[in-house]
Amino acid sequence: MDDAASVDSQALTVRYFDGRSSRPREVEARLVQATLRLSGPDVDRTIEARRVQWPERTRRGPRIAQLPDGGSLQSDDGAAWDEWVRSAGHGESVVVRLQQSWRGVLVSLLLLVVVSAAGYVWGLPWAARAVADRFPDGVEQQIGETVLAQVDEFVKPSQLSAQEQQAIEQAWQRVLRAHSAAQAARGVAVRPSRLLIRASEDIGPNALALPGGTMLLTDDMARLLQHDTEVIAGVLAHELGHVQHRHGVRMLVQVGVLGFVTSTLWGDYSGVLATVPLWLGQAHYSREAEREADAYSVTVLRDAGLSPAVMTRLFERFALFKRCGDDILKPVPAGSAPVCLPQPASGEDDEEKGGFWGLGFASHPADEDRIAFFRDAAR
Repeated sequence: MDDAASVDSQALTVRYFDGRSSRPREVEARLVQATLRLSGPDVDRTIEARRVQWPERTRRGPRIAQLPDGGSLQSDDGAAWDEWVRSAGHGESVVVRLQQSWRGVLVSLLLLVVVSAAGYVWGLPWAARAVADRFPDGVEQQIGETVLAQVDEFVKPSQLSAQEQQAIEQAWQRVLRAHSAAQAARGVAVRPSRLLIRASEDIGPNALALPGGTMLLTDDMARLLQHDTEVIAGVLAHELGHVQHRHGVRMLVQVGVLGFVTSTLWGDYSGVLATVPLWLGQAHYSREAEREADAYSVTVLRDAGLSPAVMTRLFERFALFKRCGDDILKPVPAGSAPVCLPQPASGEDDEEKGGFWGLGFASHPADEDRIAFFRDAAR
């Protein structure tokens, strides 16, 4: 309520509670020169109007004004109260006026939807990037270990031979050393990373980048790619892109913000906090993050003297996996072609065929767009 009024109001009969007794007293209230004057049996008070907590105008219901000493004024005649206030020249805030107008409410609702959508689409990713860039490395390492501990529930030690694992590790280290040297010449540091090879039927052919730099490659991915170390290096270069851009931390920030908002609305924080690590391990990155990782993998491959076109073989093998299923992952004698028995249509989403996490490279953006991107990068 505007407390700068200079017009005296007519008297209004109201119930006065002094804050000490539950017995109301009938008094006359006047607004005179920005002061509230109460007069009645055993009551003669003058109070600064700005110290009174005035009620907002509503279509129905009583009016109750809270006095600074704990007392109150009450009136069941809302129309008379509103006229009394207006007669003293006290205006209403913009918010109150909007609340009394269905057009104002509708406009406010539309603005809320627009602002919320803009915050989710642009504001939240921007904030997540800004926070991730300043996130302490030690905290990220701890988060990564927590996520890895949960992922370990779905994996077991690699079933690949020692020679197969060594070939993958050595090929990747050659690529990583060449890229690190090139980045150092550009004045850019490569974030620390480590490669773990694991077996899992739940994850399927997949590669994951966890917060803190751990990159997980599954046996099935190596089998799907027929141990082609160039393509595997491209897969790991993509995951290194997630590590370098700290996409895991960005996702964690976004999940935390959304979880906080959800918890504020529904009042339960414990469930959100408990599921963040596992959710982080399951979720796919955004389209922007996938594109950033793809672009980074091109730089890594070029630094190592490899053509980005090797990545097209990855999507060819994924297409074969979608068509043939797990049969394509079974070992075959040297010189023999893998068995491919087309899978019956089940209406199942392609991403779900790769297990609990889905196919790590079969999501955002579309395969055709990514194939075109790597082919163009090879020119």
